[in-house]
This record gives sequence, C-alpha cells and structure tokens, in this order.
Amino acid sequence: MRWDDGPWIPVSVPHDGMPPEDERDGLHSGIGGLAHVLAEVRGTRGWTDEEQRLADGIVDRVRGKLATTTTYSYFDGLVSDLGVLSALQADGSVEAVARLAELATDDGWEQPWMESPPYAPHTRINDATLGTAGNLLGAVWAHRHGVPGAEALATRTAGILLAEGEPTDAGTNWVFVPRRFAVDLPPERRDRQMPNWSHGLSGIAAALAVAGSELDRADLVEAARSGAEHLVTLGDTSDGGLVVPHVIPNQPDMDEVTYSWCHGPTGTSLLFTALEHAGVAAVAGETPAQWHRRCLHSIRTSGIPERLRPGFWDNDGRCCGTAGVGEVFLDAWQRLGVDDDLVFAQVLGDALVERALVDRGAGEGDRAHWRFTEHRNDDPLLPPGVGWMQGAAGIAAYLMRLARVLREGRTTPALARLDTWWNLP
Repeated sequence: MRWDDGPWIPVSVPHDGMPPEDERDGLHSGIGGLAHVLAEVRGTRGWTDEEQRLADGIVDRVRGKLATTTTYSYFDGLVSDLGVLSALQADGSVEAVARLAELATDDGWEQPWMESPPYAPHTRINDATLGTAGNLLGAVWAHRHGVPGAEALATRTAGILLAEGEPTDAGTNWVFVPRRFAVDLPPERRDRQMPNWSHGLSGIAAALAVAGSELDRADLVEAARSGAEHLVTLGDTSDGGLVVPHVIPNQPDMDEVTYSWCHGPTGTSLLFTALEHAGVAAVAGETPAQWHRRCLHSIRTSGIPERLRPGFWDNDGRCCGTAGVGEVFLDAWQRLGVDDDLVFAQVLGDALVERALVDRGAGEGDRAHWRFTEHRNDDPLLPPGVGWMQGAAGIAAYLMRLARVLREGRTTPALARLDTWWNLP
C-alpha cells in the first residue's frame, strides 16, 4: 500500500511509481480490487483499524471522482466503482449510475483508447469487461439494489447491445468490436473473435440473460439463448465437455484453448448459469445446467493446475489462472453440493499454497506473494502482482473464502458481485 492523495497500489513489485490515473482506482489492478478483498475479510472477521482506514480511503477516492470521470468499464471505470461501493457498503451508486447515463450516446460509449486509425473514430465495443455488456451488468446490479435511474440505464444499454447482434445460421453472434468500426483493419484482424467471457459472445449473452430476467424482458432472454446456440457450435464438445477456442481464427503463437475465467470454460460457464437463472429450458438440445457441467468437466480433465508444458497454466491469478477457476468451483459446490466440485476447489487451493513465496517475519509478520511466468520472455519469471485480477489480492481472497467454506460448510454466505451474483446459491 502507498498513500498519495488517497491510497494506491503498484501493479507489481518492485515498481516504478504510481500506475496511470485511469487504472489507479479500478478493479483489475488498482485499489478497487482491494475493496473486494476487504469484503471477504469482513465475511470472516471484523476489520482492523488499518483495514477500516483503507476502506474509508478507497471510498473517498472513488466517490471523489464520480462526477468528472470519463472511464466506465468493469475493469477500471464507473462499473468497477459500482462494485467497489457495494462491496464496502458505501453510498455513491446513484451518482455512478447518473454519470454512466450522462456519458452514453445513442449507440453506446466511446472508447478513446482505441486509436483511429486503424479503428474508426468514436469506436464502441460490446464486451463484458471493457464495453457495453459490462455496463449492462453494472446497471442490472444497481437495479437489483434499488438505485434510482438504474432500470432506465439497463433498458437503454440492453437496446444498444441488441442492435449490435449479428445473425448466423445457428443463432446470434456479438463480436468484441462491431465490424463497422473495424473496416480499416486487415481481414485477419477484422474477423478475429474472442468468444469466451472477457471480450466476446459468452459475456455479452450472459449480460443479456440476466438483464432479461431482472427487467422481465423475454426478448433479451431469447437473444441470450440465441447467442448461446451459436456459441456451442464454435466449441469442442467431445468427451462430454465444452471448450470454445481462445481466439478465432487461431493465432500461431498461442494455445488454441485455455481454461481460465477470461478466455476459457471457467468464465464461459457463467453464461449457462445466467441462462438457467433466466428460465431458459434448452440450448442446442441440452439444458443450461448440462452445458454448465460440460464446462466444469473440461476444466477438471484439462490437467490444471499442473504446469504441463511451457505456456500451459503459468498463471495463478483470478483473470487467467488458478484462483479464478477455484472461485467458480466453490460457487458450484455451494449451489449444488456436488462433492467433486469441492474436491477440485481444494486441489486448486493446495496448488496456490504450494506456489506461495513466503517472506518469514517480514515487517509485522509473514507475507506471501506469487510469481507467474511468461515462457516467451528471456527471463520468464514475472514480478509479483499485487491487485485483484493478476496478483496477491485476488488469490488471497480465494484462499480466505475456501478456508471459510471448509470451516463452515455449504451454507456459509458467498459474497455476491455484479459479475457472479446469479452463479451463487
């Protein structure tokens, strides 16, 4: 932790100074992620004075910029802020929703970081972590908590997302960047898709499903089901599983599939619980619950968390690695009570404990961190990450939850967040 006009954390250590302003407070690698760790701590014990000071500092930072911020994503903007404020049980969601609505245009939210060229001016994106689907998840979350203006924002956002759907022979597709904004890209980039949770069809369809359920909009639920119909045609369903490629078409410098939250069946499984929550009876001849179990089967039989070869499972974080997978398996066990899910969640937790690098007696006590690898680097060992998605904060939160579940059983409360609430009991 560092303090300079409020709290901040480095992305990794050793560090070269404060992160960029638009990443300092966000969920992905900023102090926003620490709000979710603090919520997990509070589920186990009361906060210390230092933790209370940190929580207050995070709230002050987030609320202080709501009226002027121009960032809005789930990873680093106003949607992140909605999650932070609810995790810390603080006021400010009304202002966040109002600012999201103020920044919206008729066809969505501009993404100034997508440079023109090669992208067209005023590009919009569809996905769940940076784009419109994430804004829809945030609006639905706020609506569930009775925030004024959230229902209107969710309705408006859902309409924007519906308009971006592309009909296919099997159903409906949504791509990361709508094609009208990618006309100057070479064909191999213009047609590229990342169809799993973070940047593609799975996350977008899930957002539509839960919005349809919460807004009582059958058309949104049907659009989500149609998206799932197309999604399953992209995947490998052999051996009773479901794995959708990381990138389509496949890139020669990466594995065709991964098993993570961001680009693998871990995150994609959330689509099927969203469809089940919305009352969808079947997708391509199977129930959403059956497709969900297919995703979990593919993960369990993939070989993770072992590092089978260079480039396979070199990450233990929430976004791309072990902690994120464990969270979904704990959700499944608490919801359904299938013993194999809890067993696998423990296997993942054991791997995290074994891979922890512990500084004994550092400062006020032992301190643990984790180092991931990038096998293509000359020095493959990466510096220790700090934040929620790619660092110690997210890993620690998973281990705290796992310990609490093992101690208290299936009925111990699971902390709902705007990207998982429908996945819980």
